[in-house]
Amino acid sequence: MAYSERVSELDFLHNTASLHTFKMTKPTVEIPIIDFEGLEDGSPEIAADIGRKFYAACREVGFAYIKNHGIPERDIQGMFDYSRRFFALPYDIKMTAPHPPAGDHHRGYSGVGMEQVSQMVFDEDKLEAMRNGKGGDFKESYDMGSETATHNPNIWLEDDYLPGLRAYSVAFQATCRALQMRTLRALALGMPEVPEDFFERYHTEGDNQLRLLHYPSAPRDVFDSGEKGRIGAHTDFSTCTFLFQDDCGGLQVESPRSPGVFIAAPPIPGTIIFNIGDFLMRWSNDSLKSTLHRVVAPPPREDETGMTRERYSIPYFCGANKSLTIETLPGTWSESKPKEYAPITAGEYVNMRLNATYEAGVKKLKKEALVY
Repeated sequence: MAYSERVSELDFLHNTASLHTFKMTKPTVEIPIIDFEGLEDGSPEIAADIGRKFYAACREVGFAYIKNHGIPERDIQGMFDYSRRFFALPYDIKMTAPHPPAGDHHRGYSGVGMEQVSQMVFDEDKLEAMRNGKGGDFKESYDMGSETATHNPNIWLEDDYLPGLRAYSVAFQATCRALQMRTLRALALGMPEVPEDFFERYHTEGDNQLRLLHYPSAPRDVFDSGEKGRIGAHTDFSTCTFLFQDDCGGLQVESPRSPGVFIAAPPIPGTIIFNIGDFLMRWSNDSLKSTLHRVVAPPPREDETGMTRERYSIPYFCGANKSLTIETLPGTWSESKPKEYAPITAGEYVNMRLNATYEAGVKKLKKEALVY
């Protein structure tokens, strides 16, 4: 396929099955657990072995649990505590820090039902209903990022409403960023022909996004009937994502061996979930997998009274420097596997994603449907 054709398409739609074809079965492929113990203070052989295992997980599954990741549990629980207190505030107070109408300014608060992930929906009637605010995801969110970012300034809640939220969130992002750099180093260690510090050079600005998510409790039958959803099947835009989960459950990942079949990714104490984003999949000439995932109503408990449990999660999305040009990674292309993508900057890629159209006969997926 020619570069011009490849760039103009929605290259992230690597699975074109409709949402209604997705099903849930017992796990056929386990999401690997990668132990980072010894990555920094062990021998070079230990670090190289961690890198090989991590690279294999990213290549074969696109998801991994990371343990011994270096973030103290008290820091994680502290962020969850602030998240619970934020979402417990009255709606009018949360709306003093509103998410702007522009879809590309991912900062501030979005109320329940205000967003709808629609990456795998191609029906024009369904898309139009989503654009009109019907059937939005049954969740609320609060987004923040680097304090030094000028293109996406933070929209903070006044400290009087929730003292310490801003300071704690900024500190937690710094902790997550340190994990990002350790993790990208581990990936580089496992990849052929990629220098150990390769990814660090492209992520010096820390242009990342921390998202607090709350899924309120609701009658289980509204999820069973399809009246409400949590987050539909999608992939992430950026380089990679780290996900902190509470003990509720509900995350599902598409099986890499059985397209359209989703397997559970339950919370495992002491671990953080990592996944590859579309940008890194493109960068790696599709060698690394950006895997579809979704959130559904959590599994019922024996003492459940017909209402689902509320769920909290905290994803941390990591992006590359917007002005740096990336080309196909060394070791991911050859004469038998040519380069599939043209050079591009992270900024150009984001703009392409926001303005891309998916051609399927007369159907088009417009940017209004890409609400994250």
